[in-house]
Amino acid sequence: MIFILFLCLIVLGIPIAVSLGVSGIFIIITHHLGISMLSPNFYSDIAKFPLLAIPFFILAGKIMEKVGMAEKIVGIAALLGKYINRSLSIIAVIAGMFWAAVSGSGPADTATLTSIFVPGMEKSGYPKPFSAALIAASGSLGIIIPPSIALIIYGNITNTSVAALFAAGIIPGIVVGLFLMITSYWVSKRFKIAEEIQKDRTVKNSHKGALWAIVTPFIIMGGIYAGIFTPTESAVVAVVYGLFVGACIYKSLTWKLLYDILVESLLNSAMIMMIVAFAGIMSWAASTVGTMGVITHFFISSVHSKLEMIAMINVLLLFAGMFLDAISIFYIFLPIFIPIMGQFGFNPIWFGMLMVVNLAIGQITPPMGINLFVASRMANVSVEDISKYELFFIAAAILALILLVFVPEMTLMIPKIFHLSA
Repeated sequence: MIFILFLCLIVLGIPIAVSLGVSGIFIIITHHLGISMLSPNFYSDIAKFPLLAIPFFILAGKIMEKVGMAEKIVGIAALLGKYINRSLSIIAVIAGMFWAAVSGSGPADTATLTSIFVPGMEKSGYPKPFSAALIAASGSLGIIIPPSIALIIYGNITNTSVAALFAAGIIPGIVVGLFLMITSYWVSKRFKIAEEIQKDRTVKNSHKGALWAIVTPFIIMGGIYAGIFTPTESAVVAVVYGLFVGACIYKSLTWKLLYDILVESLLNSAMIMMIVAFAGIMSWAASTVGTMGVITHFFISSVHSKLEMIAMINVLLLFAGMFLDAISIFYIFLPIFIPIMGQFGFNPIWFGMLMVVNLAIGQITPPMGINLFVASRMANVSVEDISKYELFFIAAAILALILLVFVPEMTLMIPKIFHLSA
């Protein structure tokens, strides 16, 4: 009943956080679990030190976007493909990878890159639906490449080292990005898009002063791997660095702009933490009444090989990703998957990256992929038109996912180099 109620509320258009909370409270009341359990559960789900990184990374991303660091990253990426036909499609993915290493959010990356790239790509001969589809796919790298909010949530639920997860996300992010680049070039060639070298650039001279933006990921991740600060502390460092660059280097940060940044960051952080709190209540209620145990037993008893189990989980996550956001999926499915990980001996770092890549694909998968709706709104193109091209990028990302399934060392290599364990 808990899942039927939740799905009905989603279909009716009720916000996900409310749907999760109502479903959980319904189970608590009907099974007499004690309404007094709501407040301690609500508090315990959000009062955790690793989760403090989420609002700070959101704030850092907003600061770096608003003060002009995003445009600088795009400008330096443009120089890399200056003399290549159809280069803007490749540049868009490169810029998506750079910006993912700053913001940690797929929808935020999509919104930022769409506003910068789509107008320039349209001038250079790219159809707007293709450009929007490519930017949505590039934006999905935001939850794969560290610092990723999704990885912070996964680490918090499974008690896995966030630093190890951040290290594990580097190569998978690059692999997915390379697959998207190859696909974008092939689709451009297949449909004869942008045959000539582009003369018009998205942001003229924007590469000047780009070094301050380019070093940002190295400051964030380098400090973590060098043992200087924790992932949560690195988020605070990113905020301070962004404020310094905006106020003292670019001189674009004003009090009015800072106020707008704080308001937007507050709203985004509140939305995420509401989902975290209510998803935790639903997960606790479902686990307490035995729902999660029954589903876990079904999985374990019906599948006996690791490959079959991973295939089943991937299909389930790809389907769930079409309708739900990453945070909700973590809280709904991880109570089921954690015993399965132990039963089949799955490495939690590797398993976490497979989940995140799946959820990144879900962000661009119709009918409810959130990046599709962000790109559609920002580019003023229908989701249906974007989806025609998005199918190519979904296929490319799935091929990258399959590669990561069969070559786990691609995920575990960097954590081993830095001696980071789960």
